[in-house]
Amino acid sequence: MQRPRRRCEGTAMGAIVLDLRPGAGIGPFTLGMPICEAFAQIEQQPNIYDVVHVKYYDEEPLKLDIVISFPDHGFHLRFDPWSQRLRLVEIFDVKRLQMRYATSVIGGPSTLATFVAVYTLFGPTYPGTYDKDRGVYTLFYPGLSFAFPIPSQYTDCCRDGEAELPLEFPDGTTPVTCRVSIYDSSTGSKVGVGSMMDKACTPPLPAGSLYMEEVHVKLGEELWFSIGGQHIPFGASPQDVWTELGRPCGIHQKQVDQMVIHSASDPRPRTTLCGDYFYNYFTRGIDILFDGQTHKIKKFVLHTNYPGHADFNSYMKCNFVIHCSDFVGSYNQDVNSSKGTITASSKWEQEILGDCGRAAIQTQGSTSNPFGSTFVYGYQNLAFEVMKNGYIATVTLFQS
Repeated sequence: MQRPRRRCEGTAMGAIVLDLRPGAGIGPFTLGMPICEAFAQIEQQPNIYDVVHVKYYDEEPLKLDIVISFPDHGFHLRFDPWSQRLRLVEIFDVKRLQMRYATSVIGGPSTLATFVAVYTLFGPTYPGTYDKDRGVYTLFYPGLSFAFPIPSQYTDCCRDGEAELPLEFPDGTTPVTCRVSIYDSSTGSKVGVGSMMDKACTPPLPAGSLYMEEVHVKLGEELWFSIGGQHIPFGASPQDVWTELGRPCGIHQKQVDQMVIHSASDPRPRTTLCGDYFYNYFTRGIDILFDGQTHKIKKFVLHTNYPGHADFNSYMKCNFVIHCSDFVGSYNQDVNSSKGTITASSKWEQEILGDCGRAAIQTQGSTSNPFGSTFVYGYQNLAFEVMKNGYIATVTLFQS
């Protein structure tokens, strides 16, 4: 599926120049960055990144990369679907993008990225590899590769899968780059076209990084929530949360409690404005709701940030682990990831925690939500919002 952005009139295709950083990234896009940060860079420069397509596998979002594509500039960003971090930059139309390396430029409509030009700019390297089936020769540098199509009449120039450097054909011509790959070189893997593309991995997270930090939830007689090894109980104060998680990314008041109508024990009039307020930790994928009168935690909301959900790109992915082996009711341990646990990668099954009856429908405003409704399954102290493809969008923890 694709989500095209509005194109700004008068923007010239192929007119941008981006710094090429082998093994690190290109322009403002850095290998390992979360997808939310990439979108933030795009939003900061709408006149440059004016046509943007987001591609993903709607039915199985963890099976294939999430891709942000810039068709006017001839490159796209590939994000690992599980961690949602950038693992590979591919320039698929070198004539549309001019790359700057050190003080020189290559590619774009005016500077052909020929084999000789690449070799002259980046210097000596080992012989590359020749894919006979694809007719493509790939030249490798640390964290960087260039693919060159070899005409069938010149395949003899690539004997035993290698070629003389710099590569020139008998008629004096030299092949022109058809694809450039930028990837992390710390694993020592060579990344190129075809199956070699799958070898690109996200770089290790820097020391002390909180991204993808596991959030643990224990179900049972007592519900508890833990992040970074620190237990944050229901009833904790805003000061307690600040101490454990730091300053929230945002704070906003909950205007109307839409679920209060389902609570027979709540004495408040159904039209009363709700004084409760949220602490939003967008970079952790967590919302925390405080009671407006007691200023104590009453609810946690965990977000998976799957594409195809109305909140996609509003939060980074929360890497939660729900321990539910002691949950009241029958738990089918054969359904999901590991024994007695539900994670952000688990696929929903109706009987995962025992039958909960019919699901409530969540539309989030049908006129403004192009992805359609989701389904909410409620249990004691727990609610799952599930997308149509069966993956969990949010988990809400509360105390009855």
